[in-house]
Amino acid sequence: MKATEFFQEGPEIKNTFTSHRWLKAYLKNRIPPEYWPEIEADLTRLGENCAGMYLTLARQAEREKPVHVPYDPWGKRIDEIRVSSAWVELQNISAREGMIHIGYKRAQKEFSRLYQFAKLYLFHPSSAFFTCPLAMADGAARVLELNGGSDATLKEAFQHLTTNEPENFWTSGQWMTERSGGSDVSGTETVARVENGQIRLYGTKWFTSATTSQMALALARYEDSPPGSRGLSLFYVPTYLSGKFNNIQILRLKDKLGTWALPTAELQLQGSLAYPVGERDQGVKTVATMLNITRLYNSVCSVGQMARALDQLRDYSEKRKVFSRPLVDQVLHHLTFGREDMKSLAGFLLTMELVYLLGREECGVATAEEQDLLRLMTPICKLFTARVSLQTASEVVEGFGGAGYIEDTGVPVHLRDSQVFSIWEGATNVLSLDLIRVVQKTPALSSLKNNVRERIKNVKSRELQDTLKKVSARWNELERYLGQWAESAPEMQAANSRDVAFHLAWNYSVALLLSWADRETGANQKTLNLWLAEMESGIEVPRMRTPEECQNSRQAFTARLNI
Repeated sequence: MKATEFFQEGPEIKNTFTSHRWLKAYLKNRIPPEYWPEIEADLTRLGENCAGMYLTLARQAEREKPVHVPYDPWGKRIDEIRVSSAWVELQNISAREGMIHIGYKRAQKEFSRLYQFAKLYLFHPSSAFFTCPLAMADGAARVLELNGGSDATLKEAFQHLTTNEPENFWTSGQWMTERSGGSDVSGTETVARVENGQIRLYGTKWFTSATTSQMALALARYEDSPPGSRGLSLFYVPTYLSGKFNNIQILRLKDKLGTWALPTAELQLQGSLAYPVGERDQGVKTVATMLNITRLYNSVCSVGQMARALDQLRDYSEKRKVFSRPLVDQVLHHLTFGREDMKSLAGFLLTMELVYLLGREECGVATAEEQDLLRLMTPICKLFTARVSLQTASEVVEGFGGAGYIEDTGVPVHLRDSQVFSIWEGATNVLSLDLIRVVQKTPALSSLKNNVRERIKNVKSRELQDTLKKVSARWNELERYLGQWAESAPEMQAANSRDVAFHLAWNYSVALLLSWADRETGANQKTLNLWLAEMESGIEVPRMRTPEECQNSRQAFTARLNI
């Protein structure tokens, strides 16, 4: 008799809210009881769709990549970008779900952002990266809310960005990047000219995601403005006028490593009609509000991607046998991915705390210390979550073995897409250097220290006291290191800034977990205590690099080796 052929059972994605191991408990702990029942019901419904219909649409959108059609059959320039019908439906879904609307309706007051970002956390891995145009739309909405004033054109754009009606909903592009630089916008060459009482933009934007969005915010320089970033102004640019591109020529679509469904183009602005936003020559300052929002989107999408990848592997590890035992029963497997779980939880706690602070700031109830924390930790959160997401994606692909390298298993997308997190909205080193400016110009570091001390002082649970002593000792050690770093020479600050950023992220995450564990009761507190012990044991305060080490590193980097 012929032996039965073996076929490996693949991972199953279940309701992504109800199956999540800490999301429900965390939100229930943070969100007031009067809001929770409605939010829980909505997230339960969303989690079912993210495991089903939305995920199916996302996979279709990725298969049917955007196509640039520069000419019609008769040679007329038309510059159409054709996207999958699934991509269009994901935009309609985003509107109906209130993915941006919730944050601006503010029905849950300062907790509205927490509710909104919980939805984004679940939606992102099932959206084919539609969260990118959502991020830029949200950032643009906040810029217009703060700077639109009574201008009818800007008010109309704001209404379109924040509606939950699919037929009226807009997304936005963010047209900052040019050939002269990415994060460094000081070399922006796009020119703003006043022609017949209207502002027209001329120049090339080298990397513009979500090119099919209905509008964009763009940086440009008036012809008589000073050079450098201080001479830039911010403009609202309608992408289309009367159904046609607004004097915009598509030079090409970018052929990217990941984010396949997302149309990203190189554009030439040939007299595009534009409207000023904010004060003239204050564009970088004005758009900073947008960057804070988009960096938090980057973070929530990073940790959302991590959670989905780890959930898939967790389900698979119960089904896959290696050396006669399921993967889940093999100590090295769960030690390896237990570490990735720690990163996922740390990134989640850090992201959601900043989202909560954002909601408080927007509702005018944030303290000065909370505003300092938001400014200091937002770029740190972005760089931390981006890097750990990529590390986790790589481990997950490897954890699946050969199947993890096969596209139609649904696993490689985690690695392809996670690579972009550390690049968008400021690369890791750029954000590490931004930390220095924040520390020099604000009391944010003192505010962080005070916040952590207050959290430690307020822990009452007897079960947490042993871990609390370790956390306190570690934080005191880190404070001494931070003092040494803050007083070091500029080159030493820069050389050590990346280590500082990552350790601030890890240690603040531990403090946040400590606060959460203290508020929980019963078995869940015991579990959180175990997580605390594991997370705390994995954090070492960095050693300051010396000037000699920096010089040696520079020489090694530039030296020609004759081997």
